[in-house]
Amino acid sequence: MLKLDDRDIRILSILSREGRISKTELARRINLSPTPCWERLKRLEEAGVIEGYQAQISLKSLGPHVAVFVVVELENHRAEAFQAFEKAVADYEEITACWALGGGYDYLMQVVARDIDSYQRLMDALLEKKAAMARYFTYIVTKEVKAPTGLPPGLLSGLAE
Repeated sequence: MLKLDDRDIRILSILSREGRISKTELARRINLSPTPCWERLKRLEEAGVIEGYQAQISLKSLGPHVAVFVVVELENHRAEAFQAFEKAVADYEEITACWALGGGYDYLMQVVARDIDSYQRLMDALLEKKAAMARYFTYIVTKEVKAPTGLPPGLLSGLAE
């Protein structure tokens, strides 16, 4: 595990909220000259701590869509069922996130589709693909109340050397 100091933590915190910040501005904000800041950034990237940089896209500005959360129960809990499901999920770009769960359900998926009909076609395709799904429950997002905006401040506070 990579050892992080206070400056590394500040770099991660800033980048999680402002991914397009210039390297010069990032260096200024963490009180470091650009070259050492760039070296820290490269070290964090090479260690896999920083996996990538993305833009937050306003889906509603692009047109109609439906966001759906789906909880999934598998037919059984053999390795083949988990592998079949995870392989099937990887084939659909409408499934924007998927998490394996401990507890009552096996998976939680986040789906973004053009409309309910498109969503249902996706679920029908998963069922036809023999993705080892026993049943699923659909939860339509009616309003975004709070969206991710970077790392929670307290998450990184205990990580510094």
